[in-house]
Amino acid sequence: MPSRLTPTTGARSSASDATLPFQPLPDFAARLIAWQRQHGRHDLPWQNTRDPYRIWLSEIMLQQTQVSTVIPYYAKFLARFPDVAALAAAPSDDVMALWAGLGYYTRARNLHRCSQVVVEQHGGAFPASVDELAELPGIGRSTAAAIASFAFGARATILDGNVKRVLARVFGVEGFPGEKKVENAMWTLAESLLPANASSAEVSAYTQGLMDLGATLCVRGKPDCTRCPFAPDCVANVTGRQRELPTARPKKAVPTRRTWMLVLRDGNAVMLERRPPSGIWGGLWSLPEATDEVSLAERARAFGGDGEVSPLASFSHVFTHFKLDIEPRLAEFDRGVGALAALNDTDTAWVALSDLDSFGVPAPVRKLLASLHGSLI
Repeated sequence: MPSRLTPTTGARSSASDATLPFQPLPDFAARLIAWQRQHGRHDLPWQNTRDPYRIWLSEIMLQQTQVSTVIPYYAKFLARFPDVAALAAAPSDDVMALWAGLGYYTRARNLHRCSQVVVEQHGGAFPASVDELAELPGIGRSTAAAIASFAFGARATILDGNVKRVLARVFGVEGFPGEKKVENAMWTLAESLLPANASSAEVSAYTQGLMDLGATLCVRGKPDCTRCPFAPDCVANVTGRQRELPTARPKKAVPTRRTWMLVLRDGNAVMLERRPPSGIWGGLWSLPEATDEVSLAERARAFGGDGEVSPLASFSHVFTHFKLDIEPRLAEFDRGVGALAALNDTDTAWVALSDLDSFGVPAPVRKLLASLHGSLI
């Protein structure tokens, strides 16, 4: 079966040819809607509602994060911030504390800012159009379309990672989907597949179906092609190219960085330092850092350490674009150097290990402190 990007000459297309016409699949939307209604997901916490706040919150959390991970965070956020006004009025530290562990912290900062913009500029009501939604902080084209579809029944195109995988396999899209030309071709294809003259319920079912198909059947590792409604027509399935499509990101060497972290303790409390608003873990509370052992020892003394710095087990944390090797060091606070309270300001805080949940602490730092909890008390 030819690729759905194959030109009329019959030659296989390349990424540079990604704007060539796709072979049509006229009943794609109808098949997908029927499949979703019978086999799709219908009981997720953010489903069965037209509340744009709840839908927006779930869509932001689900960016690059699995459903099973998001569900408990979603519940905690709604309990603490039941509507957009409550979120907009909340202190930044409260938002970051609830987000801690969910990763990609720029999402949390944009989430908070977006809620404030909705309150200040839109009277607390999310706009209904895709274009207006896409102008809000942290909401891109695909997320705006998802919100508009689920909340307002808009006929709009989504194109997240799951959808790209489905389209690449079903239609045989060649090239890395992150490449601009390939992505543009996918947008064109996705728009052409939207159901025509559909009701708002059908539009929502179609949008949800795309997400469900990519999340439950057309998964990365071992797609369940036997249960897929497009198996007879899927280029990847018919040609046995499920592992090849979508084309993987071109491999690049992952750089490694190294940092030293200071665990300065006083009894059962450790000192945390607020990170800059941008960069990794922006705005979160973490351990003081330095670029080498000597500099960390100097920081420890400046903060009132007793001059002794003991090594703890090193560990690594992998980010999207680099690996961070972390060298933690333990030091004791010397009460003879100065009053403990004098170290508290807007960017430093003494925190009892039992109270870490009240602060937005990065997951690997929280794990380190949790492992030390017993020995530091």
